[in-house]
Amino acid sequence: MADDSFDIASLAAYLHMMPAQVSKLAERGKLPGRRIGGQWKFTRPEVSQWLEERMGLSGDEELAALETRLRLDDAHGASVIDLAELIPAECVAVPLAARTRASVIKAMCELAAASGRLWDVERMAEAVSQRESMAPTALENGIALLHPRRPQSSILGEAVLAMGITSGGIPFGGGPGGSGLTDIFILIAATSDHEYLRTLARVSRIVNDRDWVATLRAAPDEIAARELFLVRDAEITG
Repeated sequence: MADDSFDIASLAAYLHMMPAQVSKLAERGKLPGRRIGGQWKFTRPEVSQWLEERMGLSGDEELAALETRLRLDDAHGASVIDLAELIPAECVAVPLAARTRASVIKAMCELAAASGRLWDVERMAEAVSQRESMAPTALENGIALLHPRRPQSSILGEAVLAMGITSGGIPFGGGPGGSGLTDIFILIAATSDHEYLRTLARVSRIVNDRDWVATLRAAPDEIAARELFLVRDAEITG
């Protein structure tokens, strides 16, 4: 089996599910896969996108369980995600000086590059733009969780998060029918699919509270916004 694909058994182990459950989901068309030589095969990018979509429909309890399953994946160890390390102060901007989709994406990549961990802003911006053209990452609460479709490990020294809040809402494809406005942007730049999914699960839990999102939206500066982000993280993981 190729490194970027799963069969029933290996995907079951990755998802911490029974093989019969994975097989049933595939047979019902609930899990992206295809039969090759009579055997189910699942590509890593498609599995990652399926998990990503599932996170968007999940509440905190399910997100927490998913994060735990990913953390306990034996192939990657049980290291703890440290968001304070992932989002350094220089990677937060309030307000974010951008007014269009393209300028937001470039500005967010520039913020990530300020950490010294991202080496090629243009290439990351192109990868994020391509992902957005496939399906917008904006949520109905006015937050977009930007990321490339595949990890850009060749231009990243290590994972990094960036966060920007614009002074007004921008059409970014969120909300019912894609008509909503987005003003809070979080870029997730990871070095592997597994690292990305674990980080996405944690960030999704953080932004899953509308009252907290309203408080973040009113943050007066980047210092306050970053502190709110980290305090919220401590609350849900403590």
